[in-house]
Amino acid sequence: MWRTCVALVAFAFISCIMSAQEQSKTKNPQQAAPAEYKIPEGDAKKPNPVKSTPASIADGKHLYDSQCAMCHGADGDGKGDLAADMKLKLRDLRDPETLKDSTDGELFYILSKGKGDMPGEEDRLSETQRWNLVNYMRSLASKAPPAKTPETKAAPADSKPKDDKPKDSKPPR
Repeated sequence: MWRTCVALVAFAFISCIMSAQEQSKTKNPQQAAPAEYKIPEGDAKKPNPVKSTPASIADGKHLYDSQCAMCHGADGDGKGDLAADMKLKLRDLRDPETLKDSTDGELFYILSKGKGDMPGEEDRLSETQRWNLVNYMRSLASKAPPAKTPETKAAPADSKPKDDKPKDSKPPR
């Protein structure tokens, strides 16, 4: 009887340990709340030393096409193929609201250090290249498609008013 009790206690103890180990293995590390992303104040206030010229924007576009479009989309809509594959929801860079509260220094920092699933580029791109990317990203917002509004067309001044009669009504006899 004594051996049976010891065996049962040992079995229960081992079962509890194995269950705890199994639970710790199955926990999803991504379920934890992400740490707050904080850009150092000095970096956030860093001014862009590269003037936003057509040449700078063109250089930024060339880099964007080869380094960023796979996730952020060819036109900056945030719907690139890789983002779709990874099930990422990226912001639309064409929307002026997307970057309006971000300084050039903050964008440069994110491009340099990375954020979330996006890797940093400071080891791959020069500072000038990263500033050109900032200039190009800013230019995308000026190319945003117009907001959808209800269609209201004003009649030209020289046009005649349209007949209010239904098309299938017959003229009086």
